[in-house]
Amino acid sequence: MGIFGLFKKENNKSEVLNTDNGILSPTFLNDLTEHIENPKNLQSHEWRRKLRNASGESKFKIKYYGELNEDYNNLIMETNFAPALIYAVDIKTGEEILLFDGCKHGYNAMFCDTFTQEQIANRPLANQYKDSNGNEVFEITISTYYGIDYEDEFSEKVDTNGLLELIDGTKMDFESVKRNGYDTLQIWATNDNGKSIEMVSEELA
Repeated sequence: MGIFGLFKKENNKSEVLNTDNGILSPTFLNDLTEHIENPKNLQSHEWRRKLRNASGESKFKIKYYGELNEDYNNLIMETNFAPALIYAVDIKTGEEILLFDGCKHGYNAMFCDTFTQEQIANRPLANQYKDSNGNEVFEITISTYYGIDYEDEFSEKVDTNGLLELIDGTKMDFESVKRNGYDTLQIWATNDNGKSIEMVSEELA
């Protein structure tokens, strides 16, 4: 399962105008984000964006399977039974957007950890995320970090169809592997008063 961790990334001193640094998104977030202007401390191996749906909406509620950390109760983490599963829900349309599935996303879930069908399927999204003031509507910022050299580790294992076998026996095209196999995930929730809290902080490799 994903290992929860609190950490600080090394600051990137160079100034950038927005988050367009050439890093590709996880495939399941294609066309569901927008750039952030003047991002602070954007890393060269970091993909960071603000969530928005296809119609341009950027306000969401969050529902999830998991539990809140005992010491840092703003952070969603796995349970003793299974990894976290987190969705953003459009407050106008009810459209659901997958933000994180700990059974599928990240290096460990793809290459190290195995899960039973019960663990994968029996994760009801029964919890709704709230901040300490009871706010339930947020703008969402997501960062994924890519510190793994997939070419060095896996290029010789890619088959003639460009597919790589994952630990569960399924196969994924190599480019998608590199995009979904990030080693760290951070998600921030910003309420209508402009206060941001870190909602997810996961080391996944």
